[in-house]
Amino acid sequence: MLFTSYEFIGFLLLLFLLYYLLPGRHQWKLLLGASWLFYLSAGPGMILYLLAVTAAVYLAARRIGAIGAAHSAYMAQHRAELSREERRALKDAAKKRQRRVLLAALLLDLGILAVVKYTNFAISNLNSLLHLFRGKGQLSLWNIALPMGISFYTFQALSYLIDVYRGVVEPERDFFRFALFTSFFPQLVQGPISRYKDLSETLWGEHPFHGPTVARGLQRVLWGYFKKLVIADRMLVAVNALIRNSGQYTGAYVFAGMLFYALELYADFTGGIDVTIGVAEALGIRVRENFLRPYFSKSIKEYWRRWHISMGTWFTDYVFYPVSVCKPMLRLNKFARAHLGEKLGKRLPVYLSSFAVWLATGIWHGASWNFVAWGLGNWAVIMLSQELEPLYGRFHRRFQVAGKSWFKLFQVVRTVLLMSALRLFDCYRDVPLTFRMFGSLFTVRNWAVFFDGSLLNLGLAPMDFTILGLGLLLLTGVSLLQRKGSVRDRIAVLPYPLRFVLWFGLFLAVLLMGAYGIGYDESQFIYNQF
Repeated sequence: MLFTSYEFIGFLLLLFLLYYLLPGRHQWKLLLGASWLFYLSAGPGMILYLLAVTAAVYLAARRIGAIGAAHSAYMAQHRAELSREERRALKDAAKKRQRRVLLAALLLDLGILAVVKYTNFAISNLNSLLHLFRGKGQLSLWNIALPMGISFYTFQALSYLIDVYRGVVEPERDFFRFALFTSFFPQLVQGPISRYKDLSETLWGEHPFHGPTVARGLQRVLWGYFKKLVIADRMLVAVNALIRNSGQYTGAYVFAGMLFYALELYADFTGGIDVTIGVAEALGIRVRENFLRPYFSKSIKEYWRRWHISMGTWFTDYVFYPVSVCKPMLRLNKFARAHLGEKLGKRLPVYLSSFAVWLATGIWHGASWNFVAWGLGNWAVIMLSQELEPLYGRFHRRFQVAGKSWFKLFQVVRTVLLMSALRLFDCYRDVPLTFRMFGSLFTVRNWAVFFDGSLLNLGLAPMDFTILGLGLLLLTGVSLLQRKGSVRDRIAVLPYPLRFVLWFGLFLAVLLMGAYGIGYDESQFIYNQF
């Protein structure tokens, strides 16, 4: 059941009606049933993966909590009888038992993810090695359907489990309440990856009908549909033409494809998040923002603090910090400082921890080498930028460019172009082809295509480019206004006739200018595949 389908619209209307007719204490139960029904629409067998992850994490968290509670109770009763060393030994023993439970659950849940998402990738690479060494046998690929949103709900559940282990949150006692946390349908498809501490504040509460709150949520949904249907799906036509005919479209066409895909991906992904947050808001539930105007970033490091925020903070909290302070890394830090010098010794653990984060980020995005290359490309650029910071500082002091508007604009454009170039790995899905296409930017001289009408051969008519241009202006204008506060809040204080014209105009734009096409078939959001 895609967000852009008529079935989803009907599903929402029925859910809203029942949700606000039910007594508040039963609303979360309806949400759980609706979430499971939503997931069942993707295939009856798929929900088994969701339930397996949910049950494993729930039981592991309860066990970790029980071990901690038993230790606390014992210490409260016997603290006076124990020496400091004995207390420490008991605490270490309890933590060790908790760690065993944590590792077992991590292995199980990440194992499920690895089997369904990465088995065929591993088999394909093994077959390539066998072929390289002239092996005669070939392993058959497994016929495994990738469950919808498995990376998102697995990571969300594991963040809760690790937080329970760390003592950040208490384990949830009610299995079905926890099941709603892992399966809440608006964010099940493409995130954001919510933390238990945040989502639990409003997920199970009573939410009486409040017209302005529902209206605000539906306004956010409408804005998401505008991004998706009017901009992203329209631009998708040109992006597909450029990618599927890579032998024909080289040089300047690659540059055009970089920019087209940057716009399509932003409109598609943020549009989906708008729908997620808007639906949740209309239900009275708060979901954290996942984007903060990333295309206004002045560096890639800043960009990744603004783009897919929940994923970035997940890898920072649960990969970067644990890796950087683990015992082998601390020993390496000490060794490197002694043998490689203080400067390199301090940086080496940061480099390696960042390498682990970006390798994991690339693999998380997809089971193919192009995503690995994309992740490591981001790592290389960020590490290089950090190494060049002293040089940047001298440049800024020498030429006094820091803070000047034209230089800020240069930094923004540079960041967008760098990120767009790295995303070519995502576009072509083939590492050698990506390098060839990028190289053609400098070897094929066909920049006249931007002026001679050749771009009209990509499946888009002049009117389509006009709509895209106006849509881009609207996106940019809204982003600029958001720097000073919520645009919806500004619209809310306008006179009612003007508010009606604005929102009804947006509705008509989606209805009349959405890229439905003949025999419309809903295009899934890009991040559904993850």
